[in-house]
Amino acid sequence: MSSNSLFETEEDFAQANKLSRKMKESPFMLVGIAGFVAAGLVGAYKYRNRGSMSTSVFLMQLRVAAQGTVVGCLTAGLAYTMAKEYLLHEDPKDDTKKADEEHKTTPLGRKQKIMIWLDSQR
Repeated sequence: MSSNSLFETEEDFAQANKLSRKMKESPFMLVGIAGFVAAGLVGAYKYRNRGSMSTSVFLMQLRVAAQGTVVGCLTAGLAYTMAKEYLLHEDPKDDTKKADEEHKTTPLGRKQKIMIWLDSQR
């Protein structure tokens, strides 16, 4: 437990770090979530003034609007990422390429693999 507060745990900090990392990796996800919440709030406000429309039809239209907002934001994010990577030729911020190059070894032959396995069995 943290010494700063009795109610905050290490898991809370881990979740906050995970969310901040995810927001840096894909900012359009956050925009999509905000759009979903905004569509829900606007729908709740408009629910009072829906007129003669039945509740089920109103909720169905609201669901389609909210899902459309999320899908649109995710599509925009994907298009942005693809344009940045393929059109502008910017490398992703991923360090896996460097790690792969550092640990690159020549492939082992069948005999070498068998010899390693036999040595490990002794």
